[in-house]
Amino acid sequence: MASVTATGKPELHGRARRRADSLEGQGTNMLRRQNGEGGRAAGKRARQTESRADETSTTRPPRRHSRGWRSPLVRRILTINVLVLAIPVLGLMHLDQYRNSLIAAEIDSLRIQARAFSLSLGSTAVVATQVGDERLLPEVTRNLMRVLLVDTGVRARIFARSGEILADSFVLGGPGGQVQIQTLPPDRDGGFGLLRRLLNLAMQWLPGKDSFPLYREAREQKAADYDEVIGALAGQSPGMVRLDRQGRLVLSVAVPVQRYRQVLGALMLSKDGAVVDAAVDDRRRDILIVCGVALGVTVLLSFYLAGTIARPIRRLALAADQVRSGKGRQFELPDFTRRGDEIGDLSDSLRAMTEALWHRLDAIEAFAADVAHEIKNPLTSLRSAVETVARVEDPEQQKKLMSIILDDVQRLDRLISDISDASRLDAELSRAETDIVDIGGLLRALVAVQEAGERAEAPRFQLDVLDHQDLSVPGIEGRLGQVFRNLISNAVTFSPPGGTIRLAAQRQAGDVVVSISDEGPGIPEGKLEAVFQRFYTERPAGEKFGTHSGLGLSISKQIVEAHGGTIRAENRGDPEGRVCGACFTVRLPAD
Repeated sequence: MASVTATGKPELHGRARRRADSLEGQGTNMLRRQNGEGGRAAGKRARQTESRADETSTTRPPRRHSRGWRSPLVRRILTINVLVLAIPVLGLMHLDQYRNSLIAAEIDSLRIQARAFSLSLGSTAVVATQVGDERLLPEVTRNLMRVLLVDTGVRARIFARSGEILADSFVLGGPGGQVQIQTLPPDRDGGFGLLRRLLNLAMQWLPGKDSFPLYREAREQKAADYDEVIGALAGQSPGMVRLDRQGRLVLSVAVPVQRYRQVLGALMLSKDGAVVDAAVDDRRRDILIVCGVALGVTVLLSFYLAGTIARPIRRLALAADQVRSGKGRQFELPDFTRRGDEIGDLSDSLRAMTEALWHRLDAIEAFAADVAHEIKNPLTSLRSAVETVARVEDPEQQKKLMSIILDDVQRLDRLISDISDASRLDAELSRAETDIVDIGGLLRALVAVQEAGERAEAPRFQLDVLDHQDLSVPGIEGRLGQVFRNLISNAVTFSPPGGTIRLAAQRQAGDVVVSISDEGPGIPEGKLEAVFQRFYTERPAGEKFGTHSGLGLSISKQIVEAHGGTIRAENRGDPEGRVCGACFTVRLPAD
C-alpha cells in the first residue's frame, strides 16, 4: 500500500520550500482570506475570550485558605460535635425526677420520726386536768424533745389544740430568757464553690425552676402559720416543701399528737434540704466531670477528623491554584489515593483531569505546529509560481504556472476545510446526542452508493453481514458513516482495477467488529501506527499531487475512540507470506 490517509491527501514531496519562514505570516493571512468574514468573527471572539481570561486572572482575588480552628469546615465539625454533647448535659442539669424522689424519701423519713415521737408524747407528756380534759405538759415535752432529737439535725415544734406553740427544739429557755439555736450549713464547696455558684446561676435561667412556696417564720409562731399543722390538728399527716430566702429547701411534716384517738396537739418536724441539694449537686458534678472529659476528647477528635478532611482538601486547592497560575508543569497535585476514601478518589480524579488537560494542551500545540507546517508547503509553491509567472513571457509556460497556482489554491481550500472539520470535531462529539445506529444497515447504504457510481475498472464490493445478528451500537450516525466512508475511500484508492473490497461486520461478545480489506499493495513496514497520525500521506504512484490532506485516518481514529471503540490497521498475506492488501478493523461497543 503506497499510502493510507483518511481523506487520501498526499504530503508535498520535492516541492520548493525556500523562504518558508518568511512566508508563514503570508500563509496565515491567506488562511484568514479563505475563511472570510466567519474567520474574522472567530478571531474576534478568540481575542475577546483571551481578554476575558486575562482580566479574570488579574482581577480575581487570591483564595484565602483558613487554617487550624479558623477553617469553616473545622468549625462546623467542632460545633456539631459539641452541640450533640451539650444536649444531654443541658438535659441532665434538670434532675427533677431524681430530686423529687429524694424529697419524697426525706418527707417519708420525717413522717416516720414524727409518728414515733408523737406516740412518745401521747404516752408520757400528757396530764389530765379533769375527766375528759387532757393536755400536753410543755416542760416534759421540751425535755423529751432534747432526748429524742439529739444530733438528728431535725427541728421539732409542738402546737396545742388552741394553736399556740408549746415547745421549739431550736429555742432554749432559761433565767436570762430564750436562746434560738440555728444550725449552720456544712461547708461542702470542696474546691467546687465557684462551680456550684455557676450551676445555681445557670439554674436560674433554665426552664423548669423550683416553684415551691416561700418559707416564712413569724416571731410569735402559731398553728395557723403552717398548713401542715392545721392538717395535723384535723387528724392528718401532711408534708410540705418550701424554699427559704436563700433558695434552699425546707422540708416539714406535721402529725397529730393523740391519746386514745383524741388529738391533743400537733407535732411539726422540719429540716433543711441540704442532703437533697448535696446529692443533686454531686450527681450534676459527676455528670459535668464526665462531660468535661468527653468534651475534651470530642474537641481533640473533632480537630483530628477535621484535619484528616480539611488539610488534604486545602492541599489539593493550593496545588490546583499553583497549577492554574504556574507557567510550567513543576507543580503536581498531591496523591491521596492510598487513603482509600472519597478524598483519595477526589485526588485521583483531579490528577487524572490535570493530566488530561496537559495532554489536551500538548495536542493543541502539536496540531497548531502541524497546521502551520502543512500550510507553508502550498504557500511556498504558490508564491514561487506567482513570482515566476510575472517574468515568463511564453504563453505555454504561463498556462502551466497558472495551472500550478490553481492546484495550490484548491489544495489550500481542501486543507483548510479538513483542518476546520478536525478542529470542530471534539466540541461536536461532546455536544451531540447519541442514538442507536445499525451498523449493518449503514454499511449496506454506503456500498449501495459506491456501486451506483462505479466505473468499469472500479473494484467490486463484497459485503458479509448476517441478518440475524444485532449490530446496533450507541453513537452518532453521521460521524460513524464518515469513518467508514474514509476507510472505503482508502480501499478504493489502493485497490487494483477489478479488485475486490471486502466489508464484514459481526457481533463478538459485547462488541460489533467491522473490517474493511482491499487487494492493494498494503501498508509499508513500520507504518501501521503512523498511518493514523495527522497529515501523514503516502499515496499511490501516479495520483495527482495535493488531492488529500492526510487528516482522514486521524479524524476516523478520533471519532472511533470518542465512541469508546478502537481502530487498527494490518496487512493481509497470502499463504506464501507475501502482502496482498491492507485491512482496517473497527471495534465498537454494542448497544
